[in-house]
Amino acid sequence: MRIGVLSDTHLRSPDQALDFILDEMFSETDLVLHAGDIVTREVLEHLEARGVVAVCGNMDDYEVAGTLPQTRLLQVAGKRIGLVHGWGAKQGLEERIVALLGPEKPDLIVYGHSHVPFWGKVQGSRVFNPGTASAGNYGRKATAGLIEIVDDNVEARIISVE
Repeated sequence: MRIGVLSDTHLRSPDQALDFILDEMFSETDLVLHAGDIVTREVLEHLEARGVVAVCGNMDDYEVAGTLPQTRLLQVAGKRIGLVHGWGAKQGLEERIVALLGPEKPDLIVYGHSHVPFWGKVQGSRVFNPGTASAGNYGRKATAGLIEIVDDNVEARIISVE
């Protein structure tokens, strides 16, 4: 199972960069997750038409925030994946997210918000942040992520959007 992951697109409308990620970079994925900050209904509809599973973020307008949940717990290839955007300062973000979703015992927690790519363990939980999928967001390079689930093994990696 291959899962494409993006977050923090911060778009007012779909653009070529988003389509490049979805059509080219994620062409061989079985599922695509978006960890919030989609921003507008137009972008959400574009993502939903392509089967993207998303949660809302703190920068999403009222239409998006009213449509999407703040968290999701997905059963994928025998693994439980928690999906959340995140909130507050970058310091302690992973710990707050683990505290929120930890009782659900997901095998992996996917989050966004900080725009800082991360793959590792926090308080015993595997957590993954693909960074921001939009170039120039707070001076960060555009990144996305790929998760691969093979048998009992879960691996994730950050990929540069170019």
